[in-house]
Amino acid sequence: MDLLGYKEILDRITNLEERQQRLEERMIKLEERVLRVEEELRDLGRIMNAIAHRFGILTDEGFREAMKYVVEEALGVAKVSRWIYYDDKGVVYQRPSIVEVDIVIRDKEHILLEIKSRVDKSDLLELYRISKLYEEVHKLKPKLVIIGAFFAKDVDELAKDLGIELKPIAKAYS
Repeated sequence: MDLLGYKEILDRITNLEERQQRLEERMIKLEERVLRVEEELRDLGRIMNAIAHRFGILTDEGFREAMKYVVEEALGVAKVSRWIYYDDKGVVYQRPSIVEVDIVIRDKEHILLEIKSRVDKSDLLELYRISKLYEEVHKLKPKLVIIGAFFAKDVDELAKDLGIELKPIAKAYS
């Protein structure tokens, strides 16, 4: 092969390398755009959930039924039931009243579980007081868990202090 043939091959290789470099640059830009679109879709989903929550489309009962299905039927790991008790001493609400909470019993562990579309400090305090009543009635200390879609900004520290696990459906703060 003569020098002219080598030059033509080198030119083609150089041209291909330049085109590959441009393609790589375009791929990087495309990946950045996809990441931005994904973030915008997540934000849009959070906004839609917030709107649904505000207008009552998402309900605590709907969350509760979905979780019951997952725990009992889909996973088969525990039994979910509702604990309803007449608090004649007013432990929870400072006056005699009926107290209700979901309870999950797995092996010998009792988990008091609240499922809320929006979780505030008052929800934490209520579950904590219910746990004290439950402990008094059943003579065992339950684990406390709140599952929610939205958490008020100031609940994390209080939850930690009260020994309540917060389990977000999707981590969103309002």
